[in-house]
Amino acid sequence: MSKYKVTPVDQELKFSADEIIVSKTDVTGKILYANDVFCRLAEMSTEEVIGQPHSIIRHPDMPRAVFQLLWDTISKGKEIFAYIKNMSATGKYYWVVAHVTPTRDRAGNIIGYHSNRRAPSQAGVADILPLYRELLAEEAKGGDRKAALAASTGLLKAKLDAIGKTYDEFIWSTGEANV
Repeated sequence: MSKYKVTPVDQELKFSADEIIVSKTDVTGKILYANDVFCRLAEMSTEEVIGQPHSIIRHPDMPRAVFQLLWDTISKGKEIFAYIKNMSATGKYYWVVAHVTPTRDRAGNIIGYHSNRRAPSQAGVADILPLYRELLAEEAKGGDRKAALAASTGLLKAKLDAIGKTYDEFIWSTGEANV
């Protein structure tokens, strides 16, 4: 993305079910590798994304609580699946189902992260949107960013506890299970 703030536009980018977006990062989330599908959807060249934080494609419609959950999970050495709405360099959006896993060295230490992303079903996106809107509303209630994130994270945990599922289990109980 450019040095300038990108304004989201309501135009969706699509990719086919047989395409996979791949990226690799260091432990801080700095992009070390991005495949051609990643670059095409991000509307950026390889040179523009390498070395940038993965958040370069973060869409403002994404609840921070989901990224908190993602980072908490992978930094503990576990994998996670997550619905993510990304934003291209021109402000367009695209939805993915991300599978993020730690990358380890020979001694078992986490040295980075690997993510494969595929196109989600429309039913899956429809199922996740109400939760994401609720989390965003919680984050927008005011207070400082840290308190807003804590409130949204608490709401996410409460919602998952109420249905007796982990986030991954919730993902696979949505329309995604029908893919």
